[in-house]
Amino acid sequence: MSRRRRIYEGKAKVLYEGPEPGTLIQHFKDDATAFNNKKHDVIDGKGVLNNRISEYVFLKLNEIGVPTHFIKRLNMREQLIREVEIIPLEVVVRNVAAGSLSTRLGIEEGTQLPRSIIEFYYKNDALNDPLVSEEHITAFGWATTQEIDDIIALAIRVNDFLSGLFLGVGIRLVDFKMECGRLWEGDMMRIVVADEISPDSCRLWDIKSNDKLDKDRFRRDMGGLVEAYSEVARRLGIMTENERAQPGGPVLVKSEPDE
Repeated sequence: MSRRRRIYEGKAKVLYEGPEPGTLIQHFKDDATAFNNKKHDVIDGKGVLNNRISEYVFLKLNEIGVPTHFIKRLNMREQLIREVEIIPLEVVVRNVAAGSLSTRLGIEEGTQLPRSIIEFYYKNDALNDPLVSEEHITAFGWATTQEIDDIIALAIRVNDFLSGLFLGVGIRLVDFKMECGRLWEGDMMRIVVADEISPDSCRLWDIKSNDKLDKDRFRRDMGGLVEAYSEVARRLGIMTENERAQPGGPVLVKSEPDE
């Protein structure tokens, strides 16, 4: 295979030039980061699991008519995606108090919120991704009022879908982070869900035990990250029930490689 042109490398993924105009290849790394890369490690098998879980979620979203950048999975670590203009916002949807919300407002972690709350954070590692208002977003031109409305509508739909999906397999969706992009098709533009949706970007708790099945296991030095992600994959039917994460990376099922 000829050497691919690298477009962008982030903390957990690399984007390469795609095979066709308007496409990119998204490669999932094994890097685990927290607190804007102040904490970093490489955890064997993490990228494989995130790729497959995110593929599963994006396929389901596409099926119910939620527009995303996802086209298809290429292999165990890579996806073919549509090239979009990323909006520099992290959209966080919260159903249960946890993380920075609990710290910021003094609400006990695990408290069910009166309703789902949508927050926006400006994507800037140097500034530690500050919380911003819709006024900031429109004043600084990061997104228009109509785009914000579209993003909120997508966030509500994704939250409703994910909450039901995970509840069905005994997992509580505490909160999740989502990114959006502008997809241009000729002169037409629409807002789509981009990046990834995986245990890296969601807080997922076992509904009975409240065991954490997400990146908080890394943030809080709890250990067992790959085992937790593997449990999510098993419950979603992506891994076989008796399969265990191996040092070389977990073996996954429901594989549909493209020739």
